[in-house]
Amino acid sequence: MFVELNNLLNTTPDRAEQGKLTLLCDAKTDGSFLVHHFLSFYLKANCKVCFVALFQSFSHYNIVGQKLGVNLTVARERGQLVFLEGLKSAVDVFFQTQEEPHPLQFLREANAGNLKPLFEFVREALKPVDGGEARWTYPVLLVDDLSVLLSLGVGAVAVLDFIHYCRATVCWELKVLMELPSVRPPASILYLMQGNMVILVHDSGDVEDEENDILLNGISHQSHLILRAEGLATGFCRDVHGQLRILWRRPSQPTAQRDQSLTYQYKIQDKSVSFFAKGMSPAVL
Repeated sequence: MFVELNNLLNTTPDRAEQGKLTLLCDAKTDGSFLVHHFLSFYLKANCKVCFVALFQSFSHYNIVGQKLGVNLTVARERGQLVFLEGLKSAVDVFFQTQEEPHPLQFLREANAGNLKPLFEFVREALKPVDGGEARWTYPVLLVDDLSVLLSLGVGAVAVLDFIHYCRATVCWELKVLMELPSVRPPASILYLMQGNMVILVHDSGDVEDEENDILLNGISHQSHLILRAEGLATGFCRDVHGQLRILWRRPSQPTAQRDQSLTYQYKIQDKSVSFFAKGMSPAVL
């Protein structure tokens, strides 16, 4: 994870807010560094993470993760990380022999809007298990890149429905009652789990791409935090790779205090990202 980004967001792995939806958006630049940040952030926070990776392979995320201090292979082996490798699964779908539906089953169906198997995969991955609730702090769903579903023929409304059901499963409080037969009279333990969701959506910038606009606006309306990575209007620069707009949305607050926005420029380095005020790059001064 990137410490400077944590400072800008005023958060750390041990005091992250729960029940939040974070939207990552990139326009005319690559915003994948934000995905790597939140993946390592929540693994270090000891969360149970379900990662729906539709854009890159497991080995790619693992190589970057090791630079940021996390080992995805170890996290997956010990059950902390459930990883859906979309690139590999897309091929497996067409050669599957099992009767159970594949998470990407819609690739074989005439109705490309059926994302129920994918939702069932997420719910199964993050559902509480007997004796395992105390092992992880809370569940997290991470999706990279949700726009891929649009390119595969899924409509924006179907994708928004998928996000709605995932929010109901991950971000809301889940109540699990466990009977303790050794205690008389019978008693129950109530587990309250409020998880987070982090979603990357690519902004194509095409005014005629209505599906992308519907998806982006629909998720923006639901989000508590929006991080938008943008390319520089002046074009490529060796010392400034882009700018990051940070928008905190607080629907429950009065109108004057509801939204707060900040903009920083950044430079991506091998194992970190440097942020600075617009026009204040050390290379320029």
